[in-house]
Amino acid sequence: MARPTRLRICTTPGCPEYTSAGRCPSCRAEAEQRRGSARQRGYDKAHERTFRAAVLARDRVCVLCQQAPSKHADHWPVDRRELLRLGADPNDPAHGRGLCGPCHSSATAREQPGGWNR
Repeated sequence: MARPTRLRICTTPGCPEYTSAGRCPSCRAEAEQRRGSARQRGYDKAHERTFRAAVLARDRVCVLCQQAPSKHADHWPVDRRELLRLGADPNDPAHGRGLCGPCHSSATAREQPGGWNR
């Protein structure tokens, strides 16, 4: 028999809505709208051809766990926004590392402002 879902208050400050996890549906939709699409955030064809392809060719195995194949080209040690702010080329492979899916998710949650687990 399935356990009943436990409701909590939305994690968005000031939102009184109840949800089963994290943000309520309306706060989640609003955050996604503000975030924009991947293309709007600069992950375009040039990014795929230069940055992603070069990083994954260089780092064939995840640089964190050293066990799984790299599937994600992660900007590191600073993120794409910071590179742009500094006037650096965010598509330069020197600003990236290859990560597997689980390591990329963990790193994003830990390092991104407002990460997934905050």
